Amino acid sequence: MKTATVIDNANAAGHAAFIGYLTAGFPTVADSITAAKTLVDAGVDIIELGFPYSDPTMDGAIIQRAAQGALERGIHRADIFHIVEEVAKTGISILVMTYYNPVFHYGVENFARDLQNAGGAGLITPDLIPEEAADWIAAADARDLDHVFLVAPSSSDARLAITANASRGFVYAASRMGTTGLRDSIDTHSADLVARTRAAGAERVCVGIGVSNAAQAREVGQYADGVIVGTAIVKPLVENTDPKVGIAKMREIAVDIANGAHAAR
Repeated sequence: MKTATVIDNANAAGHAAFIGYLTAGFPTVADSITAAKTLVDAGVDIIELGFPYSDPTMDGAIIQRAAQGALERGIHRADIFHIVEEVAKTGISILVMTYYNPVFHYGVENFARDLQNAGGAGLITPDLIPEEAADWIAAADARDLDHVFLVAPSSSDARLAITANASRGFVYAASRMGTTGLRDSIDTHSADLVARTRAAGAERVCVGIGVSNAAQAREVGQYADGVIVGTAIVKPLVENTDPKVGIAKMREIAVDIANGAHAAR
């Protein structure tokens, strides 16, 4: 199912969609498949699968540790598509979050082809701006794939309009400047950013960066179309050497956050 349909269905039911992030290949490829399927069972509506990269600009400490662990174990591009394929069998919409360099070096046509064949829904590209994304947008549109771009509180109205027009699926609103990570509170500019992005033409706006518990998910879900959670989900996998224990604790956290994200408006 397309991410737009999933989000629209959640909104029609009176609540936000819950988008859960996992790092591909951590602790292992097999474990990340199990973790993703566990998130589906826990109530996640869309999976965001992070492509481990050696030079991240948006990832906080926890996600960097997971990515480094996956890289040290030799994660390959083919593994990413394998994980997507296995998780997509559950019927969940799955997006790959990747810095653009791996896509560019493999070839946008090749990446779009393999992602579609694996059952993926599209890409979130945090370091790619729409003005430099023509090749990827064309390849994605040809394969019916989403291309999700980011906005931030510092984005001008003109930048918001460009991003809204270029995005397919939804616009990713970074609730605050900086890297991902746990936060005690959601930035006060988050709701304003969502309103401004909608006014600029975005059909769907999902909020990430800093959402880490049920209360925050409930708060964001009152005004955003979707709630994106990463660090809080990845943290138990990083902190527990036994993958089974980490996945079990991850599930508890995801269930709790799902209840918050799915709270009635």
